[in-house]
Amino acid sequence: MRERGRPIAETPRPAMREHGRYAAIEFLTWLPTGLMLAPMVLLMAGRGLDIAEIGLVTAAYSVTVVVLELPTGGLADVLGRRAVLAASAVVAVAALAVMALAHSAWAFLIASVLKGVSRALSSGPAQAWYVDTLHERHGPDADLKPGLAAGNVAGSAALAIGTLAGGLLPLAVRRDPLAAPVWAAAGAAVVLLVAVLVLMREPGRTARGPARAARLTAAVRDVPVTIAGGVRIGLADRGLGRLLLVAVAGGVLLNTIEMLTPGRLAEVTGRAETGGAAYALVTFAGFAANALGSSLAPVAARLARGSVRAAVLATVVVAAAAAALAASVALRGWAAIAAAAAAYVVLFTALAVASLLRTELVHRRVAADRRATVMSVDSLQLQFGGMLSSLCLVPLAGVTGAGPVWALTAVVVLASALLYVRLPAGPTLGNLR
Repeated sequence: MRERGRPIAETPRPAMREHGRYAAIEFLTWLPTGLMLAPMVLLMAGRGLDIAEIGLVTAAYSVTVVVLELPTGGLADVLGRRAVLAASAVVAVAALAVMALAHSAWAFLIASVLKGVSRALSSGPAQAWYVDTLHERHGPDADLKPGLAAGNVAGSAALAIGTLAGGLLPLAVRRDPLAAPVWAAAGAAVVLLVAVLVLMREPGRTARGPARAARLTAAVRDVPVTIAGGVRIGLADRGLGRLLLVAVAGGVLLNTIEMLTPGRLAEVTGRAETGGAAYALVTFAGFAANALGSSLAPVAARLARGSVRAAVLATVVVAAAAAALAASVALRGWAAIAAAAAAYVVLFTALAVASLLRTELVHRRVAADRRATVMSVDSLQLQFGGMLSSLCLVPLAGVTGAGPVWALTAVVVLASALLYVRLPAGPTLGNLR
């Protein structure tokens, strides 16, 4: 399970400038999501949507992301990461403005589709830009972990800060209070657009055509070719295929705990309002733990003597935390809330370590001109895992309760650790170009 090539301690150390830019962009990318997370469902309910309509609106987001994930990844490889991420910010501003003004199911549905478009466009370009920049300036052996960790920490911090701010802001606003966080999210998306245009300087790899129309035509023509290339890479490289399959288990895990924990805490506290407050605190603890775990990933790789070995150990810890969450259903009152929070902290800390190291392993097997596409395939696997959870495990919880479903999820996560065992060696980056 040991990595091939130069030892970690001897790999080049990139400058902090690239780390800072990538972290700033990741923070601003996830801040709008954090701001709208807490009031989103309450806003729709307050404007007359019933639970079935809210479910349909939420499903439209997931379907849009799944449908557009691969094509938008191909666009990022062809048009450049900066242009696609800037387009994502523009669409996000439009989506959030429509959402803030919406007073019908159709309007919320349009906002949800636009949010899905924005999410699909933002999946992969920033990370692909960061890796390309480091490879161009420091060579293919540049240590990616510190920068990837900084980006993950920034993204988790944005979600944690945004969630708290989005939950507290309505208390300070008298007129249309639940829409205030959504408007704040739209403002954050504008800041993201400016940051992308100023901070992201594309490496010379990006194609430059003689005319914008010709470039766009070529880009559209090349998208299916790029997508097919990305899928072929995943099929031809068995190791890469295994690493991408791990993301399916991650999607199952995240969707299952996010869908079932609010109901469980409402049952424990006896009221939906208090259950929602408890869930907000538990979620904040999880986001904070995720940021901590991302910062610990490089240390974990050194202590375990390799990213693969550290990813396996972290995945086992994630499975154990999910099992502990399942066992917590036997508790009542504050003990149940404290147990859920503790399980979230351990789970998200270890999940951050495993996810970051797996991402590094994926990048080391992919050439620059297919990186954004493979990142989109990876994100698609995560969404696919979430859909499987929604269709199979969440309905099962209606019969068995949350505990058995969380236990089954722990088994799925533990099984995913086997995908790392005897991971086939990947092709060198030079051979991929």
